Formats: sequence, structure tokens, C-alpha cells
Amino acid sequence: MNRQQRADYVRQRLGELYPQTPVPLDHTDPYTLLVSVLLSAQCTDVRVNQVTPALFRLANTPRKMMRVPVDKIREIIRPCGLSPRKSVAISELSRILIEEHGGEVPCDFAQLERLPGVGHKTASVVMAQAFGVPAFPIDTHIHRLAQRWELTSGKNVEVTERDLKRLFPEELWNSLHLQIIFYGREHCTARGCNGTVCEICRTLFPKRRRAKITRK
Repeated sequence: MNRQQRADYVRQRLGELYPQTPVPLDHTDPYTLLVSVLLSAQCTDVRVNQVTPALFRLANTPRKMMRVPVDKIREIIRPCGLSPRKSVAISELSRILIEEHGGEVPCDFAQLERLPGVGHKTASVVMAQAFGVPAFPIDTHIHRLAQRWELTSGKNVEVTERDLKRLFPEELWNSLHLQIIFYGREHCTARGCNGTVCEICRTLFPKRRRAKITRK
């Protein structure tokens, strides 16, 4: 198979395995999704979903959150890790949303990425899952699997994103990035598959005998 043929197989098989692609982070609107995605940096979605109910009971809008002392936010989100930085970011981005965006999360990549604690990946998730704008957020699972399936060189996440966008139809980006994440968590895990174990790896590379080394 060439690269495009591998991509076509991946698209077909993932569509069969995951016909529904629910967003793993519990949220009720773009703001709560934005905060949840910010908290998910170097933290599992499961842990974020355990922490956010208490945070959102305290404040689930930018106006309410900006009035909460940073120390209080930090205390609640401590289990997510990096709480000093994340608590300041949540407080500051809430203030900016009120002062510059009328309390609404902007549907714009550039404006999102200017918010404290919001990088390209976080902005991409919000644009895709809150606003339905085609995006292909690259997390560790996608970066790993795209290399194992030889859909990219994996030089860095920017290259991986560029390559996947070229291989897959734009209208499928939002669902595909979740499907790849689901598969990476369940089957092609970091330790459970080295590029020779899971169904898709074995189908794409039946003659592969050595582990596929991937870039982080």
C-alpha cells in the first residue's frame, strides 16, 4: 500500500469501529469545553472529568470565573497537574473573554490562540468540537499512530497535522481525530502495540517484524 491507500483503509476501518464520536471531555458550552481542554494538558480526560464538576459548580461562565480567587481555582484543579499555571490561565482568559469578547468564546483560531494557556491544539479542539469548524488537533495518540501507520514522518506535530489534512477529506477531520484517539487508547497504545500488534498495524504492515520507533 502507498500512503494514500493506507489512509483510505484507516478511514474505513475507524469508521466501522467508531461510528459515533462523542467528545471525551464533559462540557455544556464552548466556555466549559475551552477550560476542560486547557486542563487536559498533561492530564487524562478521565481525571479532568472528575475535577470539572466542582469547578463548574463554583463558576461555569467567564464572568463568574474571573471573580473566583486564583488560589481557589488552583485548589480545585490541583489533581490535573500544573495547577499554578493553569489556574492563572483560566482566571486571565475569563477576564479577557469578558473585556474583549463580550463574554463569548471567539470562533476564530487567531483570537483563541491569543488567550492565556491556549495553544494551537486547544484552539483546534474548541473550533472543531464547539463550533464545527474543520480542524485536526494532534495529540500524543494521533502523533504516535500516524507514524506507526506511516502517514507522516512525524518530524513534529505541525508536520503530522499538515500530512493528515492532506490525506483525509476535510469534512471528516473532526470525527477522524477523535476516532484515532479512541483507537490509540484502546488498541494501539504506547506500550501495548509497537507497530506490529494491533489490527490496523498488522493489516497495513503484515511483513513488519521490528518495532516502529516513533518521535514524541
